[in-house]
Amino acid sequence: MTGPWLNFAVSLALGLLIGIERERRKGEGPGRGAAGIRTFGLATLLGAVAVEVGGHVALLIVLLAVSVFAALSYLRDRGDDPGLTTEIALVAAPLIGGLATSDILLAAALGVTIAFILATKTPVHRLVKGKLTDDEVNDGLVFAIATVVVWPQLPDSAMGPFGALNPHAIWLFAVLVLAIGASGHVLTRILGPKYGLPLAGLASGFVSSAATIGSMATRSAKNRPELDAAVAGATLSSVATFVQLGLLLAVASRPTFGKMAFPLLAGGAVALVYGLIFTLIALRSPGVESRAVGRPFSIWAAMVLTGTLCIMLVVSAWLRETFGELGIALGAAIAGIVDAHSSAIAVASLVSSGKMLATDGVFPILVAMTTNAFSKAAMAFSSSNFAFAMRVLPGLAVSIAATWLIALSATSG
Repeated sequence: MTGPWLNFAVSLALGLLIGIERERRKGEGPGRGAAGIRTFGLATLLGAVAVEVGGHVALLIVLLAVSVFAALSYLRDRGDDPGLTTEIALVAAPLIGGLATSDILLAAALGVTIAFILATKTPVHRLVKGKLTDDEVNDGLVFAIATVVVWPQLPDSAMGPFGALNPHAIWLFAVLVLAIGASGHVLTRILGPKYGLPLAGLASGFVSSAATIGSMATRSAKNRPELDAAVAGATLSSVATFVQLGLLLAVASRPTFGKMAFPLLAGGAVALVYGLIFTLIALRSPGVESRAVGRPFSIWAAMVLTGTLCIMLVVSAWLRETFGELGIALGAAIAGIVDAHSSAIAVASLVSSGKMLATDGVFPILVAMTTNAFSKAAMAFSSSNFAFAMRVLPGLAVSIAATWLIALSATSG
């Protein structure tokens, strides 16, 4: 099928798809809705024919006519339900049909989306009216503003003391903190704190383990019964760090990955076991049955964590400015305060280019991981939640110690 016939067939099919959903909801008898499967099928087909015959002018005439019919239908059938959903969908139908004459894929995507929105009326209304709290809605709007409005406007360049602060990157960290808190809240709503927080911590660790630990510290400070589950999530976020670091090294430099594979495996395994221990403790705790107490995230806590990051950036830049470049190890240590992955990739790139032996690259990577662990420890203390921090710190220390031990054993051997 070629030419306009394919466009007409697609426009008609999309109208029928939308109409099927409306037909099921229009009811029966004299009080039934005015628009069903035939009406929507004809509306989309009419839009396609109008574009084919008279272009955009003809489509505009058809759109005005359908809008008048939709308005008359609304006034006649309004009854006790003042909703405009069917009428708006009917007005959109000829536009979808007209679009099918020039962009079939886009028209199909929009038509299916409209049908999906119409079909999800009951679960969406149940979610918005019965499940979501006012705090959740308000925090969702705050997150949308921070992500869509504020972040793209910030300059992506170095500024401030020693040129250490990049507003675009720093705000991204703040957004990540908010997103991690929200993801933990959602998983907790679905699975409960015992399962939701550990899973949220593991998943969020692939984005930022330090931010995850800070977010879990804030949550456990506000909800004391969730302490063990939050510790599990914080510790499991470090597992993600080991996994991600191994994957990046495998891509950047196979020789470096060969030297670091077993140390990373050892450190990740220790962190996994430690996290699972606290997961089991949380599962056996009777006081963690409440679901999603409080707000999805704390804006104040996110700002505190972001401020901590800014201080670390300035201090590391000051060290570099004061003492100069004291070698790759010092540079890796300073950069590791913020991100161990970037330091490891820089070292792996030197190995890959032949400027460093893979054996010599092990020490700078370990140093970067160690300073990054100190950064995570600072995040654990950021909310003054000492009970949380004193449970997380042993996991960080033992996992890093295991990484060093295996690496040094392999080097000495």
